[in-house]
Amino acid sequence: MTAGFQLGVIGSLTLSVASSVAIVICNKALISTLGFPFATTLTSWHLMVTFCTLHVAQRLRFFEPKAIDGQTVVLFGLLNGTSIGLLNLSLGFNSIGFYQMTKLAIIPFTVLLETIFLKKRFSETIKFSLLVLLLGVGIASVTDLKLNCLGSVLSGLAIATTCVGQILTNTIQRKLKVSSTQLLYQSAPYQAAILFSTGPFVDHLLTGRSVFAHKYTFPVVGFIILSCLIAVSVNFSTFLVIGTTSPVTYQVLGHLKTCLVLSFGYTLLHDPFNARNILGILVAIFGMALYSVFSVREGKKKTAGDALPVSQMPDKETEPLVATKDNSDTKKANGVAHDC
Repeated sequence: MTAGFQLGVIGSLTLSVASSVAIVICNKALISTLGFPFATTLTSWHLMVTFCTLHVAQRLRFFEPKAIDGQTVVLFGLLNGTSIGLLNLSLGFNSIGFYQMTKLAIIPFTVLLETIFLKKRFSETIKFSLLVLLLGVGIASVTDLKLNCLGSVLSGLAIATTCVGQILTNTIQRKLKVSSTQLLYQSAPYQAAILFSTGPFVDHLLTGRSVFAHKYTFPVVGFIILSCLIAVSVNFSTFLVIGTTSPVTYQVLGHLKTCLVLSFGYTLLHDPFNARNILGILVAIFGMALYSVFSVREGKKKTAGDALPVSQMPDKETEPLVATKDNSDTKKANGVAHDC
């Protein structure tokens, strides 16, 4: 692993964290303060602006587009768009606690799928660090586990589509030798299309309000534009992180964002915070530190010719982006998915 590659990975991780926290702040103001709860439709606008921005960048020769098999791109784009919609539906039909469990389940299911279908091996130390991480995030963010049949089905589908979509993001970039920018440029229109066509219906189902009947004041329009611009960075950094690291690493990074958002909510917004939240964040940070140490250690072994590979695997938001206090406004903010 060269020094240049290491700097690239650090840069992509930093960009992902900074842009995700920034969009959480923006979306919280838009949804909670300004009363714009249409998360799925907003996500489709994010993706359309991302595509338009990349198209301009391509025309200005900032990157060269690379042709990818049409069927692969369409299926990949539709899968990722569907996973975002399902995550929003899962949030709408489940309690905050069960939704958090859904997000936590993405890591072990991703590991399971890569182990079974891609024959990748994960050391016991990596598995242990992921267990510590999940335990910490669970302590900090899971509040209740109210179950219902429809919500459980939606969560299962959300987990499956998110895991497969994230694994494909990594696999396509590596096997077809395309950059994160090239893949995002090719797939963004299809992700935007499926969310744009289903977003108003999904949002009406979740909020009982129509996005077309909303009063678009100057502040609302301003924050929508700002959210879309930040989303360009979020989407780009998501593909960049998955391509340069792995799906599991991206999920670990997502939980770091969760801890940062919880801390942000407490320090700046004075959200309710207790000893359990603090303990969970500390345990999660410890788990992330272990994962980082073990990943670097195994990466050096792999570079030296060791037979045991490091996990090469990430949200959207997809993921959804935030996991904060248990109230309806926050649930809506959470719905703006990974990947925006």
